Amino acid sequence: MKKRVILSGGGTGGHIYPAVAVAEALTRKLGDGVEILFVGAEGKMEMEKIPALGYQIVGLPVAGLYRKEFWRNLSLPIKVIRSLRKARRTIKEFGADVAAGFGGYASAPLLWQAGRMGVPTLIQEQNSYAGLTNKILSRRARRICVAYDGMERFFPAERIVMTGNPLRGRFDRSTDRAEALAHFGLKEGVPTILVVGGSLGTRTLNEVMKSWIGTHPEGRRVQVIWQNGKYYDREMAAFMDGKSTEGLWRGAFIDRMDYAYAAADVVVSRSGACTVSELCLVGKPTIFVPSPNVAEDHQTKNAKALADKGAALLVPDSEAVGRVMAEAEALVADKERLAALSNNISALAIADSADRVANLIIELLEESEQTKK
Repeated sequence: MKKRVILSGGGTGGHIYPAVAVAEALTRKLGDGVEILFVGAEGKMEMEKIPALGYQIVGLPVAGLYRKEFWRNLSLPIKVIRSLRKARRTIKEFGADVAAGFGGYASAPLLWQAGRMGVPTLIQEQNSYAGLTNKILSRRARRICVAYDGMERFFPAERIVMTGNPLRGRFDRSTDRAEALAHFGLKEGVPTILVVGGSLGTRTLNEVMKSWIGTHPEGRRVQVIWQNGKYYDREMAAFMDGKSTEGLWRGAFIDRMDYAYAAADVVVSRSGACTVSELCLVGKPTIFVPSPNVAEDHQTKNAKALADKGAALLVPDSEAVGRVMAEAEALVADKERLAALSNNISALAIADSADRVANLIIELLEESEQTKK
């Protein structure tokens, strides 16, 4: 008889793809012996991304809290009630043996109902500072997967398991650097800086690049791979019109992050949970510029957790334009410091995160089976 597992996560790729990575690990381990159902939020990106990957998904009408436009929260209680009812119905109809949450709007009603119905639950906290929802859900969770030390200040210590953040794709150090540089049209033997901030988190980093290019119109000592984000691509293309692109690759999106990491000597990046985990795996010296526009300022806390261990540098968003590129240029010239940062961030890498979480879900399936006997 097949084991049935519900995975819930969405709203952003940082919640969706860790769940998918675990689904893939469960399928590798259990084959046809497991059936997986995703639960997401109606109208969010998971409702397209998950079916495209071949998985079934149910959408809940849940929505987030609007912090500025308070009038838009008037319908929120109704959506929560409807989501709780649909989550309960989904769990019952699917016959879930285990439910796991990876963050996002839908995880809360799904795991809340699963816990009330006696279905074993697991939560995966991606950040170094736990959000309110996961702190509440942890009261019934059998396993709490984390990626940072010190999480017992948020969760019961006896249920915490260090798993890291599950990632999809290849993040290792086997990619050929010369091939990677050629992919971006860059030269060997010139220090290379990667500036990347995701699709919507690039505004400050784009301002950093505009300032740097304005003061270094030509004759630059370093090469730069610059992802300016889809939302800002037209604006940045207009800015670059007529300016030198020697030693500079700019684009809305980087389709080969393995090449980008292999080419880079230093990375300038936001500090979302999955990005931090990727950088640990590739062992790149990094300057984090945490986004201030995230819940509970968790990106600053993620970056600080590494900076406190000498595994990265941290520049506040408000100081980035005036500081980041000068610090990056100084860093690429300091071989000893580069080596220390690389060693320290590499020590935090967990390469088998998806397998670790999948193994915990399998443990819960086995425990559930024993309980039913």
